[in-house]
Amino acid sequence: MVSPAKSVQNQGALLGERVTSIDFFRGLTMFLLIGESTHLFGHFEHVNNGFIQFLGIQLSHHEWNGLRFWDLIQPFFMFIVGVAIPFAVSNRKKKGDTDQTLLQHAVKRSLILLLLGWIIYCSGSDKIVFKLQNVLAQLSVTYLVAFLIQGKSVSFQLTFTVVVLLFIDLAYRFFPVEGFNHPWEAYHNLGAWVNTKIEGTDKTSIWASLNAIPTIAHTVWGVLCGKLLMSNKTSAQKIKVMVLAGVSCLAIGFGLDLSGVTPIIKKIATSSFVFASGGWSILALCFSYWLIDVKKNFASGSKMFIVVGMNCIFIYLLFEFGGASILSEVFKPIVNSFFGWTGEIMSKILISLSVWASLWYVCYWMFRNKIFIKI
Repeated sequence: MVSPAKSVQNQGALLGERVTSIDFFRGLTMFLLIGESTHLFGHFEHVNNGFIQFLGIQLSHHEWNGLRFWDLIQPFFMFIVGVAIPFAVSNRKKKGDTDQTLLQHAVKRSLILLLLGWIIYCSGSDKIVFKLQNVLAQLSVTYLVAFLIQGKSVSFQLTFTVVVLLFIDLAYRFFPVEGFNHPWEAYHNLGAWVNTKIEGTDKTSIWASLNAIPTIAHTVWGVLCGKLLMSNKTSAQKIKVMVLAGVSCLAIGFGLDLSGVTPIIKKIATSSFVFASGGWSILALCFSYWLIDVKKNFASGSKMFIVVGMNCIFIYLLFEFGGASILSEVFKPIVNSFFGWTGEIMSKILISLSVWASLWYVCYWMFRNKIFIKI
């Protein structure tokens, strides 16, 4: 649905009435996902420069046990969606929405996210594919659960997430099916078995659809941080709580990994991974809040990313359904004709940068014209 222009008084009001760091965080996360869709980061690993190669490695997923920066991007997005839930609920209640109306909206939104996630998998396939491995499909689960318990106490929500993580951890350890009873081994764990049942094949993706369950914690923790930001606590108190929470999650996550209890594995979302990535998510939000909303040091620069966050679902679908690939084909002959002398890798990088800039401009144009596509 396209929000009418009258729903936004002006750009200044749009930015001023919100906690700007939330829009910045969401926009930066999606901005990086746009960059990944252009294959730019993969080109970095082929550049004859140690630092650029290091960036390329950090901007790709870890093969299995370990944590790289890119492994945090999906948790960041699922977390920031949770942060926005209390604000959205409050705004809709001010407009007169009842609890029943809010519930209907949440269920509808969850189903749309799930459908869009499935459509992405079906695109280019010769059959219907039911997976819960991309951002939208998993978010359909985590968003609905987080919404359903967002009215509960802090202790209830924290206990709920810990119980979910403990349950999944134990399920992986004690799953009895032969061949899938090796909890931390690729293709031979509970997540792989669930994949085979969902997809109907003997060997499936290394990514587990079951990840939608443990990553509920990311969105619920986001809700708690959102409520904290909405509270009447001072900015110093809010920052203190987020720092303590973030550091505690990091200590638990890396502690479980380094002690050998539960390895950090993004592709099956182990409990240690959820804690570690959740900790980084909280600290990243805390830093954004301090920098943008408290210190006001990056208010103007943040708008570059905010325009992306305002239409994040739309731009995600655009590049997932081939928008980046089409633009790449458009820029390829142009770049090769004028900059082919720079070499194959540099030409590919320039093509990717051109696509990235173009997709960002789509978001900017929509923002300037007050076009906001929401579900």
